[in-house]
Amino acid sequence: MTHIIYTHTDEAPMLATASLLPIVNAFASNADIEVDVRDISLAGRIIAAMSDYLPEEQRAVDALAELGELTHHPEANIIKLPNISASLPQLLAAIKELQDQGYKLPNYPSSPQNTQEENIRARYDAVKGSAVNPVLREGNSDRRAPQAVKNYAKSHPHSMGEWDPTSKTSVATMRYGDFKSNEQSVVIKANDSISFIHVDDSGKESVLRADVPVLAGEVVDSTKMEARALDAFLAEQLRFAKKQGVLFSAHLKATMMKVSDPVIFGHVVRAFFPETFARYGEDLEAAGLLPSNGLGSIFAGLEDVPNGSKIKDSFETELKAGPALAMVNSNRGITNLHVPSDVIIDASMPAMIRNSGKMWGSDGEPADTLAVIPDSTYAGVYDVVVEDCKKNGAFDPATMGTVPNVGLMAQKAEEYGSHDKTFIIESDGVVEVRLSDGSVLMTQNVKVGDIFRGCQAKDAPIHDWVQLAVRRARISGMPAVFWLDPERAHDRVLRDKVETYLAEEDTNGLDIRIMSPIEATQFSVDRIRKGEDTISVTGNVLRDYLTDLFPIMELGTSAKMLSVVPLMAGGGLFETGAGGSAPKHVQQLVEQNYLRWDSLGEFLALAESLRQLARCNSNPRAQILADALDKATERILNENKSPSRKIGGLDNRGSHAWIAIWWADEISKQNEDAELAAIFAPFAGRFASAADDIERELIEAQGKAVDIGGYYHPDPEKLSEVMRPSTTLNAIIADLQQG
Repeated sequence: MTHIIYTHTDEAPMLATASLLPIVNAFASNADIEVDVRDISLAGRIIAAMSDYLPEEQRAVDALAELGELTHHPEANIIKLPNISASLPQLLAAIKELQDQGYKLPNYPSSPQNTQEENIRARYDAVKGSAVNPVLREGNSDRRAPQAVKNYAKSHPHSMGEWDPTSKTSVATMRYGDFKSNEQSVVIKANDSISFIHVDDSGKESVLRADVPVLAGEVVDSTKMEARALDAFLAEQLRFAKKQGVLFSAHLKATMMKVSDPVIFGHVVRAFFPETFARYGEDLEAAGLLPSNGLGSIFAGLEDVPNGSKIKDSFETELKAGPALAMVNSNRGITNLHVPSDVIIDASMPAMIRNSGKMWGSDGEPADTLAVIPDSTYAGVYDVVVEDCKKNGAFDPATMGTVPNVGLMAQKAEEYGSHDKTFIIESDGVVEVRLSDGSVLMTQNVKVGDIFRGCQAKDAPIHDWVQLAVRRARISGMPAVFWLDPERAHDRVLRDKVETYLAEEDTNGLDIRIMSPIEATQFSVDRIRKGEDTISVTGNVLRDYLTDLFPIMELGTSAKMLSVVPLMAGGGLFETGAGGSAPKHVQQLVEQNYLRWDSLGEFLALAESLRQLARCNSNPRAQILADALDKATERILNENKSPSRKIGGLDNRGSHAWIAIWWADEISKQNEDAELAAIFAPFAGRFASAADDIERELIEAQGKAVDIGGYYHPDPEKLSEVMRPSTTLNAIIADLQQG
């Protein structure tokens, strides 16, 4: 029996799993494949982290740690669905829901008063942000649009807003004092450990982080975001937005960059309401109402503050006096500054570009926008695309090329592995990065409120990244461009390594280049407008940004990307697209019993997972299932059986029914394994005969509110009942499961 690990995650992907996984189990069981499930949802990780506070029947093993260990073994075969990278408000909401369900979890200590509370907070904080991906991604990233998906997008192009060449939309970023301009980078000469030490102006030393292991050849960076420079920049942009009459919007990554970006977000909130925080800042802080948690959290807590009504009036006054603020939901009054996890740069910027460079105002109308991206490291990428659209108009999905990505991310590479080395500076002085013998590698002068960040990128993942890029260039025949910035210290060091490792590869006949991100963006954009394809070879954050930016232009969504992580130990991690976890979809399901989440990414990942089993476990039936699933997926696209956006059509559950119908049909028609074909033939017949009844039952279930027993931690029985409403489909799947 061979094994696939299927992850139970959050929000829309978790809902979809309740419908799809029984189908997958039934098909896989007939090919001697067992599908195991591991709970790495936000709620599951909270329970695992705090199990010693719970009775035995409520405890859970640390499934994420188990999977992290498995990635170091060649038999690893993991299908990883999108999960919540929790901001603090999301973490608090999940804890509250679990407590209401009877889990006696301790409260999150916002201001720990003793060692026990410090321990509780540290354990909860370990669940925040990008806690999952760095553990599982023990390999580099290969993300691309499958040909069937790209062909469908060209023949059925999604809508794109028209760009006005006189558009006032623009991108603003810092010119000095940010992470890019302050970056330092070194290569470690021998296996050792490093420590991060703060030395204040009086000479007092404080250990920020001690004994971080480093390996020979590893790249280590240090940098800082200067609080004063950030505040000056934000004040300038607020004045500019007001003068230009455009919407003000901030674009950060407060989920993945769980230490630095919520703090930067808090600076934006303070900058927008300077008089309110000057007058009432101490009252808000005393009440635990922090700008880093957003306006929504502050407004919700003002009822318990003695002068809360006056503070709310002050906010409202400044909101009217300032520049128009971009909205997340105009109807509900949710602004760009309400929740730090509501506006995530890699999703919000492509959406703005696709929408003619406009975001939504408080009047519910689209308007030109000033997109404020404080750190300049990658802001230029979006600036190039915006300016190109002003000049040349919107991209045409029917003709445009594709930009797959090879991303450096293994072993917590670069910024997304920086959380345990990111600190808010409490007094003026310096931060030194020291080797174990006390010698100083790097020094950053710091002021109160500055954000210091240390990053690492190990040599083996960098070497593997270069090899993967060459391999993909050879297989695809596309040019491959390494996006490395000569103005950035880390990228200069990385370029030396890339050139060294490229010299070891056979690159004859391949077009492999190194360009700055701005040059590479323009090069790629020029090519996609001509229908030409270009591989982007990037670091970790750009991997994340580009695998939303270009797919949203090409396909209308990043959820349709094939995302493979060839693990360095030989196994495989198969991610189901880059589309996030779609919280709005959950709201629609609960209100209307309609889930518009598209599981195409799950279909694509499962097929690749099955191929891995066939290759590595000598299971020819896994290959048959994979090939048949690909054919069924093409039929889903060509026959328009993907979820529609409006109630009354097929939703996510309907697409699952059709994938089962056509998957069985394709298996029954294959010639490689007569016995397997004979097993599936009667089921293919039953599916075909019952297709109309199944579709009718699924559509009739729509249109009424449903109860799934929780948002972060639904009741399994209630969830199954909602997500599997077709008794006809369920009966066939149950019989198939029995063989």
